[in-house]
Amino acid sequence: MESSGADGRPPTAGGTSGGTLSEVAGDAADAAEAASNSAALDVVARSGFAVMALLHIVIGAIAVALALGAPGQAEPTGAIEQLAANPWGPAVMWAGFIGCAGLSLWQLSEATLRARHVPRRQRLGKLVSSGFLSIAYGSVGLSFAGFALGNPGDSGDSTRDFSTAVVRSPFGVPALVGLGLTIIGIGVYFIVKGAGKRFKEELARFEGTHRGRLVSGLGVAGHFAKGAALILTGLLFVIAAATNDPGSSTGLDGSLKALQDHPFGPALLVAIGAGFIAYGAFALLRARFGRM
Repeated sequence: MESSGADGRPPTAGGTSGGTLSEVAGDAADAAEAASNSAALDVVARSGFAVMALLHIVIGAIAVALALGAPGQAEPTGAIEQLAANPWGPAVMWAGFIGCAGLSLWQLSEATLRARHVPRRQRLGKLVSSGFLSIAYGSVGLSFAGFALGNPGDSGDSTRDFSTAVVRSPFGVPALVGLGLTIIGIGVYFIVKGAGKRFKEELARFEGTHRGRLVSGLGVAGHFAKGAALILTGLLFVIAAATNDPGSSTGLDGSLKALQDHPFGPALLVAIGAGFIAYGAFALLRARFGRM
């Protein structure tokens, strides 16, 4: 006669008492989700939001300066370089790395662990959006670490190298087109979110107050600018794939500088730069008061 485990249930085929493999996996996922909901990760992720907010403000200022003819790199590494050029540079770099790493981990848990609780039809969208943000925040965190270690990188060069590697892969051109369309889709999502003011639930505490109207204005302008910049960046990936010229995909900096060649380019640069500053201010408020 088969012996029973300590809880009265027969042991599993693997010889361990307790639930099935799926139940064990579920318990492990629940434990991981509980850890991702810890107060410590919440604090680090909020600091990551603050870091990204500051980067948006600096990138916005650089974009406005570009419109006025000043040099600069309107991208994360350009903004990080500005932050590194002060006496507290190394400490700021490591703080930025920790914050972005925590935020990347939090977004990863959003894409996987917490996505288990949303309706099945919404899971793919959550996986794509939060997964993309997790990769993006992690990449920015690595840029901070590179500057801290004395090995600064360049987002434009990294984007060109990445595009070249993708094009040379077996599914190169379709993969690069798919990446570009995904980024464009996320840009459209930001614009739709801004137009519909769907960000209000993130800062519900200001709803119905005088400050709430200011926060709403910052949110609308910021989401529109962020969406427009992402669409431009995604278009460069699609164009690079269509022309088989991966070197033309130069990331955010290249997409903004491309506007300088158009009649209304400087005005658009100022508008996008101002929008990035607005988004940064909105993100700072979210980092402090928003729900995670």
